[in-house]
Amino acid sequence: MINKVVATAAEAVADIHDGASLAVGGFGLCGIPVALIDALHRQGATELETVSNNCGVDDWGLGILLRDGRIRRTVSSYVGENKEFARQYLAGELEVVLTPQGTLAEKLRAGGAGIPAFFTPAGVGTQVSEGGLPQKYDAVGNVAIASTAKEVRSFGGADYVLEESLTPDFGLVHAWKGDRHGNLVFHATAMNFNPLCAMAGKITIAEVEELVEPGELDPEHVHVPGIFVQRVVLAPAVEKRIEKRTIAVPASGGRHATETAGA
Repeated sequence: MINKVVATAAEAVADIHDGASLAVGGFGLCGIPVALIDALHRQGATELETVSNNCGVDDWGLGILLRDGRIRRTVSSYVGENKEFARQYLAGELEVVLTPQGTLAEKLRAGGAGIPAFFTPAGVGTQVSEGGLPQKYDAVGNVAIASTAKEVRSFGGADYVLEESLTPDFGLVHAWKGDRHGNLVFHATAMNFNPLCAMAGKITIAEVEELVEPGELDPEHVHVPGIFVQRVVLAPAVEKRIEKRTIAVPASGGRHATETAGA
């Protein structure tokens, strides 16, 4: 079996070229491949197209590439929490393809499974299926690029819209554990979009918190088999941020916190 481990994140992303498309795992700030994103930021590739649930925050995750004008187009389902994202979109600097979250997940899964397209009820009767959704503005606020209408068919008396799958040039994912063959295990909710991005990428690069030898992972606990992964890099000390922290003072006078964490 091939040893897929590379020495550094910089080496892992060295061949990501200008204009490349990237499927990037994570949800909010949870399960973000920050070591790979940071290495790509230093590497300098630009005019990138990202496929990700969201685009990070202003100073972290994909947000650092966005801040420096390195992302040309993004396919996402949630674009909040990032003021620079909104500014670039409204100023005509960024093309945005808004996609229902479940549809985005299935577009990635289907791409990894070799399925070119599928029908879904999500978006029927809206601009998702009928077209006209602004994807890019010009400098004065006019719609420069709008979504086009998609095929709609009826099955069993209900309408469904045809969605094409996604197979980006690269997949960037963060895993809890991985072995030298590329088998991956994700921790709790950090699984999110990571397995789907790993499946969809033509070349998938995984950063792992713990690298183990082949045979150490229980096969029944492997979330992504190594067949989908081309490179593995050890990233044991990545930063994990809390997206939102809410502090409440209960009647007893004590204090408790509710957190949305980046695990």
